[in-house]
Amino acid sequence: MNTREFTKMGVPGDCIGVAITAMQRASASGRRDAKVVIPKVLANPEHYFEDTEYGDFAKAIAADRDFVRPAPINYRTWGTDIDQPTHDQMSMACAMPNAVAAALMPDGHVGYGLPIGGVLALDNAVCPFAVGVDIACRMKLSIFDIKPELLDKPEQFKVALEKGTNFGVGCEYNPRKSHEVMDEDWDVTPVTKRHKDKAWSQLGTSGSGNHFAEFGILTDLRNNEKTVALMTHSGSRGTGSAVCDIYSAIAKARLSSKFSDLGNLAWLDLDTEAGQEYWMAMELMGMYAAANHDIIHRSIAKLLHKPIMHSIENHHNFAWKEQHLGREVIVHRKGATPAGKGVMGVIPGSMGTPAFVVEGLGNPDSLCSASHGAGRCMSRRKAKDTYTWAAVRNHLAKQGIIVLSAGADEVPYAYKDINKIMAEQSDLVTTIMRFDPKIVKMSDDGKSED
Repeated sequence: MNTREFTKMGVPGDCIGVAITAMQRASASGRRDAKVVIPKVLANPEHYFEDTEYGDFAKAIAADRDFVRPAPINYRTWGTDIDQPTHDQMSMACAMPNAVAAALMPDGHVGYGLPIGGVLALDNAVCPFAVGVDIACRMKLSIFDIKPELLDKPEQFKVALEKGTNFGVGCEYNPRKSHEVMDEDWDVTPVTKRHKDKAWSQLGTSGSGNHFAEFGILTDLRNNEKTVALMTHSGSRGTGSAVCDIYSAIAKARLSSKFSDLGNLAWLDLDTEAGQEYWMAMELMGMYAAANHDIIHRSIAKLLHKPIMHSIENHHNFAWKEQHLGREVIVHRKGATPAGKGVMGVIPGSMGTPAFVVEGLGNPDSLCSASHGAGRCMSRRKAKDTYTWAAVRNHLAKQGIIVLSAGADEVPYAYKDINKIMAEQSDLVTTIMRFDPKIVKMSDDGKSED
């Protein structure tokens, strides 16, 4: 008998594997009565609990019939400018059977599986798509002892951005950059071992999509002192994407038919081999993404002939083991910034609007999280169809913002009002510095990796 025959007999999808095992055991003991016994087990499973060959199958059938799907948990929302499809995605995530707590940040918009701006705590499980395709996508801001008026003579800063990193899908360095992250154990999973060479070639690059490197004026709102800062946004590049693809596929293949509607929210239990592998790969991608930023900032500082005085950085596509509700849970922040008590972070706006350095207030209702940016209010396709890049570039130039390269999908008008976003999360973070972009570099290939 095969899977199709079991299905035709009425065996639930989650019980077919147990049915096959039972049939094999019966055959090994000389019984050839599967076609007779299995319908009887389906009709009265409790009569077969003690059967040597079919007992486990009978118990599986009984458990399947007694199964009641847990009710979805509730989530709290910050912000008002969030559309229904985003709420629908968040509600679906809250229907996961291992969901413990959740929150939606004010920059929320539709993503893959968990919406961007979604925060989700699971019990002993990790969901690859709730972490994101670009694992450990992160922000870094470095402060220089440079007078802001020097940006009025931008040539040196433009050269530093152009030569300090590479943009575009698949971009690489030859010769390769050096960093101790490549001395880590890349053999922890088959996918990281297979992609180590690619990861090394992309070390120090920024990629595509909404990734950027920019100089701007940093104002300390506590004393109004101003200086020049460098801000970057990028992640784990092609290797991080490969990790997500592989382990999402594994999770989907293992997803019970009872939860087939969850789709991209398939998860891996952390006490399984696949769950542990994903966790180790994710942690490695965190170190790798941090190394990318480290190389970019050091390279640009070297081109400026200026030392970095101080840096602030944070992940926003990651999962953490944290204590909430009196227990350890796995907190996924998909496009959300860690905002524990006293934790520093960087929340960007767009190429034409401010970014902010913040200090977390440790609000437990948001699982100690805040937004990761302004959040999109317009799809990439609509932005390209609506705006011409030349007109936007000229408009930004009139505001004193030089854009070296970018795509029309990243125009400021495709994003929500960052000032409103910050006002809507005043109970999550305290704003301590403001960054106003002056020289911006992004990919102009019109593709997205994030």
